[in-house]
Amino acid sequence: MPPANRVVVIGAGFGGLAIANRLQARGFQVTLLEKNPKVGGHGYPLEIDGYHFDMGPSLITEPALLEEIFTMAGKRLADYVDILPLDPYYRIYFHDNTFIDYTGDGDRMRSQMAQFNPRDAARYDNFIEASRGLYQAVIVDGLGTRPFMDWRSMLSFAPRALRLKAVLPSYHFTSLYFRDFRHRFIYSFHPLFIGGNPFRAPAVYQMIPYLEKIHGVLYSKGGMYSLVRALEKLFLEQGGTLYTSRPVQEILVRDGHAAGVRTTEGEVPADIVISNADFIHTYRDLIRPEHRKKWSDRKLERVDYSMSAFLIYLGLNKRFPQLLHHTLVLSSRYRGLIRDIFDRKVVPEDFSLYLHTPTRTDDTMAPPGCESLYILAPVANLKGGQNWSELAEPFAQRILDHLEHHLGLTGLQESIAVKRLFTPEDFQRKQNAVYGSAWGVEPRLTQTAILRPHNRSEDVRGLYLVGASTHPGAGLPGVVLTAATTDYVIQRDLERG
Repeated sequence: MPPANRVVVIGAGFGGLAIANRLQARGFQVTLLEKNPKVGGHGYPLEIDGYHFDMGPSLITEPALLEEIFTMAGKRLADYVDILPLDPYYRIYFHDNTFIDYTGDGDRMRSQMAQFNPRDAARYDNFIEASRGLYQAVIVDGLGTRPFMDWRSMLSFAPRALRLKAVLPSYHFTSLYFRDFRHRFIYSFHPLFIGGNPFRAPAVYQMIPYLEKIHGVLYSKGGMYSLVRALEKLFLEQGGTLYTSRPVQEILVRDGHAAGVRTTEGEVPADIVISNADFIHTYRDLIRPEHRKKWSDRKLERVDYSMSAFLIYLGLNKRFPQLLHHTLVLSSRYRGLIRDIFDRKVVPEDFSLYLHTPTRTDDTMAPPGCESLYILAPVANLKGGQNWSELAEPFAQRILDHLEHHLGLTGLQESIAVKRLFTPEDFQRKQNAVYGSAWGVEPRLTQTAILRPHNRSEDVRGLYLVGASTHPGAGLPGVVLTAATTDYVIQRDLERG
């Protein structure tokens, strides 16, 4: 058993569950503390009158990262969850009523793209090859799990990053290959899935189209919470200790070293503390100022946080075949809408939407003949000063009117049996998400790799981070990779003594 064997993990989201399982499998004694009544973090479930919703992540794109966690424990992911491939991955409706069914099938993509721009279709393979180079660097060669905590590691990657054009903005990278606005959107929007601005998030995230192409876009039957439950079950089977409804009030620091945490029920001693809580919340609210030389309150205020999201959960008493499992509905504005959300931090009259309809694949997510529908609109974080208690209902009404009268979901509003809204204020209150940001630290070039919050705390020895705000970043694959990176750092630190 490791000499420093007592570990406390704060927060049972995907990052917390991933690192807790990894360390428990290595022989540590891990205690996992979650403030909410159930585990899951942003992957929390919602169930109302037989309608089931995932409140956060809704898809899987790199199952091998999850499989590794189960393999470390001598188990098989397939024995815990049933993961299904989706085809197409998304149906994307554009403002001019055209649409493209986005898939990993090159022939189908080229055929659809050729209707709008034959030159773009001819350059599809070139783009995918460029995306493959980024995927090779990040996933295959392990840069996604290599900690960037000193300039030597950063500079060693720099020549390759420049050669791969990984430091270009994502939209600029895509524009090198495609001219039609549809194709530029399809192959540049992925940073939005991790809270990033496609016009400034580095093109390293353009590895995702290749990742999707070779591994697919997948769904965990029973909703993504079935995967959360699988990770929880694995942790408990390994002998881990889990406490829910147990918010952490302070990370205890003695002689500059993390010594445990103080909760509402008392102190929990530890040799290692790992936080899966929001980054600013961890430092500002859980660590006393005298223990923070680098991450002072003033420094934390200068960190750029990502956007938030406005969500509508609908239980419908009829089905709408226009909707695929994943559907995107886009505004005529791309750059302008992104600027309103990230920079101006206003709530504009228009919006772009992501719709998740799991009942297209899984009948268990709603009563027979009914539809479970989750609608997400990217919105500014709470630095914009909006009062969502006043904005929520009118904003939701505009969205529902648009879907019914412009997308053609006739009878949508009269078919609503269940409706629940979730705003940036809910993210802040229920998830301790600072500024109501659903993705934490914004993924931009000046907050990437060594410039991102490190996996090992720079202020407190024995304190480590996992989750969306540390390296390599947000999204389910990214968060699971943060756990692998932090695991690596902990093992190396223990070897060095």
